[in-house]
Amino acid sequence: MARIVLERFLQEKEQAIPSKTLINSMLRDPSQIPDGVLANQVYQCTVNDCCYGPLVDCIKHAIGHEHEVLLREMLLEKSLSFIAEDQLRAKGYDKTPDFILEVPVAVEGHIIHWIESKASFGDESSHQAYLQDQFWSYWNRFGPGLVIYWYGFIEELDCHRERGILLKDCFPTDIVTLRHSMAQR
Repeated sequence: MARIVLERFLQEKEQAIPSKTLINSMLRDPSQIPDGVLANQVYQCTVNDCCYGPLVDCIKHAIGHEHEVLLREMLLEKSLSFIAEDQLRAKGYDKTPDFILEVPVAVEGHIIHWIESKASFGDESSHQAYLQDQFWSYWNRFGPGLVIYWYGFIEELDCHRERGILLKDCFPTDIVTLRHSMAQR
């Protein structure tokens, strides 16, 4: 709502359609809005937005980080060697999964090179966006991988297993490692 009101205000004031860059800048920093009352109202709308406001963003980020820490602990518990996202970024990678396994494992008969943690429910819309923006890039760079949607997912979305992207709603219990398969011989 704040965006629409701000757009109309600027359009009437400037007699031209304001750029998205200008509007986004003013939404992030309402002190740039020339009308003080409107600036305060935009600030209040942004702060109190229960779906997309900064507080909600902080909560989502914290929950996501918490699940990445949980996944890290599970990988360490299973003695799986990995490179974390922050280490990959330090090496210059721009698009990286949360963890790349230094030695691939098998899950349900599928080889896994990387794992991505999603502290959300995998619905069709968000999953398609993730496939396009993240998962296929990871697949192209690092090979097949696993996505964990910690809050579940629509089962029909798990349709790319044969192409190399598995979906799970928890850390897999049936991981087969090279060490594990060598010990069985």
